[in-house]
Amino acid sequence: MVARSTVITKSVGQTPTEQYLAQLCDTTFLRLWAYPNPYKAEGKELCDLLVVFEDRVFLFFDRASNKFVDPTKDSGLQWKRWKQEAIDKQITTATGARNHLLKYPQKVFLDAKCTIPLPVPINATADTIHKIVVAHGAEEACKAYSADNVYGSLAIGYGEDTDSEYPFFLSLDKRDICHVLDSFNLSIILQELDTIYDFEQYIVEKEAAIRRYQLLNYCGEEDLLAHYLFNLDKATGRHRIGNPDRDSAVNVVSIGEGEWQSLIRSGPYLRKKEADRVSRLWDDIIQRTGQNALDGTLMGDGNIFSRPSAIAEMAKEPRFMRRALSEAMIQAANAFPDLKGGMSRNTSLFPSFYDGKAYVFLQIRDDVSDRQQPDYREKRLGLLQVACGAAKLHRPDLKLVVGIGVDAPKYSRHIAEDFIFMQCDRWTSADRRHYEELNEPFAFFKTAQLRSYQKTAREFPLPPGAAARADKIGRNDLCPCGSGRKFKKCCRR
Repeated sequence: MVARSTVITKSVGQTPTEQYLAQLCDTTFLRLWAYPNPYKAEGKELCDLLVVFEDRVFLFFDRASNKFVDPTKDSGLQWKRWKQEAIDKQITTATGARNHLLKYPQKVFLDAKCTIPLPVPINATADTIHKIVVAHGAEEACKAYSADNVYGSLAIGYGEDTDSEYPFFLSLDKRDICHVLDSFNLSIILQELDTIYDFEQYIVEKEAAIRRYQLLNYCGEEDLLAHYLFNLDKATGRHRIGNPDRDSAVNVVSIGEGEWQSLIRSGPYLRKKEADRVSRLWDDIIQRTGQNALDGTLMGDGNIFSRPSAIAEMAKEPRFMRRALSEAMIQAANAFPDLKGGMSRNTSLFPSFYDGKAYVFLQIRDDVSDRQQPDYREKRLGLLQVACGAAKLHRPDLKLVVGIGVDAPKYSRHIAEDFIFMQCDRWTSADRRHYEELNEPFAFFKTAQLRSYQKTAREFPLPPGAAARADKIGRNDLCPCGSGRKFKKCCRR
């Protein structure tokens, strides 16, 4: 076992608003994949924050403008000046940054002297780079301009006519898409879509809708998000913007004020927020390991920055699946057997959101003297390797197994995880024989104590007692949540 020696120091943002953006992105995208203030080769800033995950790139540009400091001046004139400084110039800069990444993907650095290269490789195309401008300074002026604007967020329209000059309404070009967030809805978007998967799905669907319709406009990004979350395509299981059943007959989609207010007051939303609390356990494991990698203290022989890794696979899970996985992990930890003497273990196999992928959760309880041996972690990792191979033997359909090994949390104060990334889609007969022999003395997933459980994970949980009834009702029956809507239009997830 070796430790990564390189320490990677990230910027924390240069202004208060950049620092807040960095904090939000460290939580949403997790700190291993979010980098504030990266630089081009010539020592100029590329953007205010860069997110890179596999082939997906998000470029954030954060700008505060004080053009609205004098309420006695003409609001229309102040709007033009604010828009030019906080938005128009940033959109132009964003286009240049995207072009730089396409032309020089390897020439991105973490420092102005260009001595520390970005540790995460960029393998993006024009379709997988997304530009996001965050504009501050207009919220109070926006509220004062119209009593109908309860939050002070910017109204936005995407079309081919970008000459509109209405104050606090942005007319943006649908042919070269740039997303615009503001002081109010920045935190909403990044805290509601707080996984790489959930954020990416929203941005991809939004850009598809912008291209699909002649005009897409909305009173605030938060209202568009509420529409998206309310609108589930049952055929694909994905959220949509617009009407998926009538896309061919619709060329304009307009989202009015109040969608966000309606969402956050709804029972399904409130239950989801409460249920999601437990899912932070999954995030914490990824964050802890990611920070160890940045600090140069991560043990192991794999470069998790440039190679496929267990924690990258964990980071792909959407929020509701992280909730289900965390609940299963806690349940397994609490059920660890109270056996005295010698080594005891408990092994669980959890499904992923993605077909052909699963997680092995291995807990070990051993004597303190054994845990203090210098090769203890190596032995535990070897046992985890066997357990992952046994999972493939147990489930031949698996293409990828991610192993997580820990000292049993029920009996250990200090938790240090081991990880295995096992690509097993091309196993040969020799591979199978190899793991059958290794598993012979351990009998992972072959013992008489093996138990199987099935549980439905819903993005929007049903009320207590209603989940069991939901499995027995039809799509057109009333939803058991009490909303009065049909099940297919309400909580069916």
